[in-house]
Amino acid sequence: MSEKDKTVQHFLDLIKKSRKGKFKIYIGMSAGVGKSYRMLQEAHALLKNGIDVKIGFIETHNRKETHALLEGLPVVPRRKLFYKGKELEEMDVQAIINLRPEVVIVDELAHTNIEGSKNEKRWQDVIEILEAGINVISAVNIQHIESLNEEVKTITGVEVKERIPDSILTQADEVVNIDLTADELIIRLKEGKIYQEEKIQAALQNFFKSDHILQLRELALKEVASQVERKVETEVTKTHAIKHERFLACISSNDHAAKEVIRKTARLANYYHSKWYVLYIQTPNEHADKIALDKQRHLINNFKLATELGAEIIKVESASVTKMIVSQAIERNITTICIGKPRLNVFKIIWRTNVLNTLFKKLSSNNIDLVILS
Repeated sequence: MSEKDKTVQHFLDLIKKSRKGKFKIYIGMSAGVGKSYRMLQEAHALLKNGIDVKIGFIETHNRKETHALLEGLPVVPRRKLFYKGKELEEMDVQAIINLRPEVVIVDELAHTNIEGSKNEKRWQDVIEILEAGINVISAVNIQHIESLNEEVKTITGVEVKERIPDSILTQADEVVNIDLTADELIIRLKEGKIYQEEKIQAALQNFFKSDHILQLRELALKEVASQVERKVETEVTKTHAIKHERFLACISSNDHAAKEVIRKTARLANYYHSKWYVLYIQTPNEHADKIALDKQRHLINNFKLATELGAEIIKVESASVTKMIVSQAIERNITTICIGKPRLNVFKIIWRTNVLNTLFKKLSSNNIDLVILS
């Protein structure tokens, strides 16, 4: 692309950005903190100030106080679909776009749409609405953020299936935390304000244990703080030159912790609002005719995850892992290389003393940091 074409493209990107709707996300540490309630309160305030606001989708879970707030708010009728012999309802994205309200409320951002819907996920519906120039207010719980999946599983013992890419948060113009103390949340649960009576005891013994709530609350607070810090760096402190970080995550086909290396690198890249890559070096022993099918599938799934989290995939062939890591890092102006523990087969080579020293010298001379992820 010529310099002239780049200038034209940059101007087109600016036009598209100005046409795009503003995006606000409420984040909570768990169900029941009051995200839907807060969104409905905001909808009433906007309506009172003459803003054309509509409810695209809200889930009240039959909570009396939340349901009562729907009164007086214009609701876009849901689209009815038949799935496995049952009539189900989904948000009507096209109806929202046709009505073109100034603001639309869309709950449960991580929701998976019914099979046969235009988009697989609700966050994809939201992107479509934003691109139509409509402002969106939405909500999500901290456990649904992709890069935190393993951390949430470690805390709660539950693997959350419905997730949103971290890139959705970075697209938000405003991220707001809805916070409660662990005691306040447990009181709400016991009073029947979150789940129906038959589910309360099971919830108290699992997801809603006090120590689980405290750790999830910490994750939510940290996430919102990092979003605010990023916004300050990109929009407020423009007078100060900020170092442009670039991250390189190195994985192999034998790397069973690759998902965590990818997720942690994504977290770092998102924090610094920077470009990042995932590097896979195919050694002579890892050619397609030599590698097991399960490892090939494992590798493909890791590439898919990395792409969803915003990485650029680099696949190269080389007998020298360390040389290729260094050359790729220099070529792409990488500031930080992220690798897994040395017990992983491919990186055992690196931990040989002479190889390690050579690697450190080359990285040091090029001002590249090396991060070993646990």
